[in-house]
Amino acid sequence: MASLNFLKNVGPGALVAAAFIGPGTVTVCTLAGANFGYTLLWALLFATIATIIFQEMSGRLGTIAQKGLGEALRESLQYSIWKWPLFALIAIALYGGNAAYEAGNLSGAALGVSAILDEPSDNVFTWTIIIIALIAALALWRGSYKQVERLLMALVLFMGVAFISTFIVSRPDLGAFMQGMFTPTIKDESLVTIVALIGTTVVPYNLFLHASAAKARWQGEADLPAARTDSIVSIGLGGLVAMFIVSTAAASLFSRGLGASSAADMAIQLEPLFGSFSKYLLGAGLFAAGLSSSLTAPLATAYAITEIINPNANIKEKIFRGVSLSVLLVGVVFALSGAKPINIIIGAQFANGLLLPIIAAFLLYTMNNKALLGKYTNGLVANTLGAIVFVVSVGLGVRLVLKSLSVM
Repeated sequence: MASLNFLKNVGPGALVAAAFIGPGTVTVCTLAGANFGYTLLWALLFATIATIIFQEMSGRLGTIAQKGLGEALRESLQYSIWKWPLFALIAIALYGGNAAYEAGNLSGAALGVSAILDEPSDNVFTWTIIIIALIAALALWRGSYKQVERLLMALVLFMGVAFISTFIVSRPDLGAFMQGMFTPTIKDESLVTIVALIGTTVVPYNLFLHASAAKARWQGEADLPAARTDSIVSIGLGGLVAMFIVSTAAASLFSRGLGASSAADMAIQLEPLFGSFSKYLLGAGLFAAGLSSSLTAPLATAYAITEIINPNANIKEKIFRGVSLSVLLVGVVFALSGAKPINIIIGAQFANGLLLPIIAAFLLYTMNNKALLGKYTNGLVANTLGAIVFVVSVGLGVRLVLKSLSVM
């Protein structure tokens, strides 16, 4: 496919990191730091390790088996009576989750423009979403946007460097930082934020995107070490940036008793280093991250669904484009629904957190298929770590559902 061309010159791990360091991550991490200080850093540490574990599996699948996750699932379950019900569950959950995620991406980018223009009006927000959607739609339709993707990744990387620098300048409480990272605490009022932090890092659609990207970039056993290094380094750095965002918000907002309800409030955490330029930096970063992520979410959905249904080659490209553009369109509708942008972003990450156990279960199933991966199936360590992540994510999701029903 032409839409796969841009992946060949980008490390799949770097692409995944760029996808999850989007406006949702910046927003959720800022709110986590502003509302709970350093106490939820453990959730990000868990989420980063979980992301590395699952993305390594996804990358291994694409590298060794030369298959996308959707394709592997279709072949693994081709003789099962549960095949179509399971495929329908995956497609619906992935489509709905990514549509919500897309709304968060677009809303985050619009928040960035509002911060730059210092103009929070509905007209600016609406037209920003429409313009970004048109740019994304053109890129998805043409299927080639390598230069745009590189530029956006560079801007997101610049934002990451800005937060690392601000982390140093803001002089965070290192004792509280270490305690928050290694001492898990779960309170009822922080549960939604915990699930959102996990959902914004361990992004389910990235498992499909990574396998397809690895399939295009790496070819077989000889490339496996490079694929693993790419995943560990890129995703590890992305997780570190997310932790720094939480910490700068804790040092600059929580410690001063300030909250964050808009992009202007979020920009306060950059003021120690960038002063009045902070809002422009945050605005540009949110816009770049939002546009970048608004492309990857529809792409991942299209890869997953076309791989699962395996349409005729003559119509495969049309279905691919149709699915990706429809995800973008539904995301636009959600983003323009009138809900508060930050609530949309939090809701999208929350949906991702609930979707994770479903996709993780199917990934673990696939990675234990010897007919597909031979000696590169999961070993005891990989299965144990994957099972731990699965159990924790299920436990958090169940607790949140019970809490919403006033059972807990």
